[in-house]
Amino acid sequence: MVRSKRKIAGAHYGLRDWLLQRLTAVVMIVYTVFLLIGLLCLPSDYASWRAFFSCTIVRVFTQVTVLALIAHVWVGIRDVWMDYIKPLGLRLAMHTLTILWLVGTLIYSIKVIWGVA
Repeated sequence: MVRSKRKIAGAHYGLRDWLLQRLTAVVMIVYTVFLLIGLLCLPSDYASWRAFFSCTIVRVFTQVTVLALIAHVWVGIRDVWMDYIKPLGLRLAMHTLTILWLVGTLIYSIKVIWGVA
C-alpha cells in the first residue's frame, strides 16, 4: 500500500481561532454581567466605585477581560485584513499597525487599571 505524502490542509483550519473568539466572548459576557450586577448593587457615588475598582480581584478580572478583548479584536481584524486587503505589502502594514495599536492599548490598560505612572 502506497501512502501519499501530500499534506492535507483545511481539516482543522481556523478551529483554534473560532474557539478563541468564543472563549473571549464568554469572558467579556461574564465581565459585563459582573459590572451590571455591580451597577445595580453599589451606591452610585464615586467613593463606592473607587473602592470597588481598587479591589485586587476586580482589577485582575478587568485586566483579563481587556486581554480577552485584545485577542478577540486581533482574530477578527486579522481575518478582515486577510480577506479584503489583497496587496501583500499593504496587508503586512495593516497587520503591523493593528499589532502596534493593540500593544499600545494593552500598555495603556495596565496604566489605567493598576495605576502605574
